[in-house]
Amino acid sequence: MAKPGRLRVLVLFGGRSAEHDVSRVSAVAAARALDPARYEVVPVAITKDGRWLLAGEAREQLGGAGEMLPSAFRIEGTPVAELPEPGRRELVPLDAGGSAPALATPFDVVLPLLHGPYGEDGTVQGLFELAGVPYVGSGVVGSAVAMDKVMMKHAFTAAGLELAAWLAFREGHDVDALVVDAERRLGYPCFVKPANLGSSVGVSKATDRDGLHAAVELALGFDEWIVVEEAIVGREIEVGILGDDPPRASVPGEIVPGAAFYSYADKYERDDAKLIAPAPLSSGQADDVRALAIRAFEACRCEAMARVDFFLEERRADGGPGRGFVVNEVNTIPGFTPISMYPRLWEESGVPYPQLLDRLIELALERQDRRARRAGRQREQ
Repeated sequence: MAKPGRLRVLVLFGGRSAEHDVSRVSAVAAARALDPARYEVVPVAITKDGRWLLAGEAREQLGGAGEMLPSAFRIEGTPVAELPEPGRRELVPLDAGGSAPALATPFDVVLPLLHGPYGEDGTVQGLFELAGVPYVGSGVVGSAVAMDKVMMKHAFTAAGLELAAWLAFREGHDVDALVVDAERRLGYPCFVKPANLGSSVGVSKATDRDGLHAAVELALGFDEWIVVEEAIVGREIEVGILGDDPPRASVPGEIVPGAAFYSYADKYERDDAKLIAPAPLSSGQADDVRALAIRAFEACRCEAMARVDFFLEERRADGGPGRGFVVNEVNTIPGFTPISMYPRLWEESGVPYPQLLDRLIELALERQDRRARRAGRQREQ
């Protein structure tokens, strides 16, 4: 059990998505930043095939020195299940037959650091809602909308935000017709992305018809829905959001990619990209993009935290005047790795990493209290 006065924080990591390894790095960094005087960490891994494991070896790794590598959280341990029973904030170990013995692992709040589908998309959030468990981050609606790029773009459009021209496509439909439509409406180059992934997984840039066919095939390997977007020539600007009533926006930061675009390799495998915080913007530009980030956050009905990404288009490819800040996407569980922009932006905004985690946990507990007051109430007749 946790010592008196300490909260037990279930750090949930791994997951079934292609961002599994990124999640493990995020979890190690966050767990090490949690103040041991205030929190006890309960590390729980989700394997790539969806099994939940109480990762006992991870706890030992947290206290040692060394680099925050994915191997620091080992995906092994006791199989467990989180039961959707209101009032029971505990993990129940499972025996080989799938039944639950009496021993349980209690906790107070969940810090889900699951990037991508089956973690950032409302699925795990729904489980926590059923169980009445406090958890960090957006709820079911905000998580689902912001994870799915098709629905997110509809939300942006409804909010009157400027965004790149785009097309949606579902597997099984006519790829040739999509290519013709993309050539007519978007032109080359264009980008193809899975609708439900992040960290630039499955994203590619197409410069001709053959490349577009290949990009579509790649993206469909990750999701049955994909989006094709016009390429925007502009600076990549990011803003962190914290809280939800009202939300606060961090100072903006800028990504200078080391390649043609900010790829997965740029983010996690190479050291080519430059992350600049604060971004070199005028005070007016900084105020504008922070306000737009809050609008994008609220358009998707997000809560607690997100990173909102923009392009700053100063000139169009044909030399005409640019559209200014063009919203790209909202990430409801942004990277928490040592190189991630979200914690860096808040550090620059006067909220160090440990205090950022404190505030996120406070927000989770406050939301749970609000919802508990309404639980079970029926409309008076």
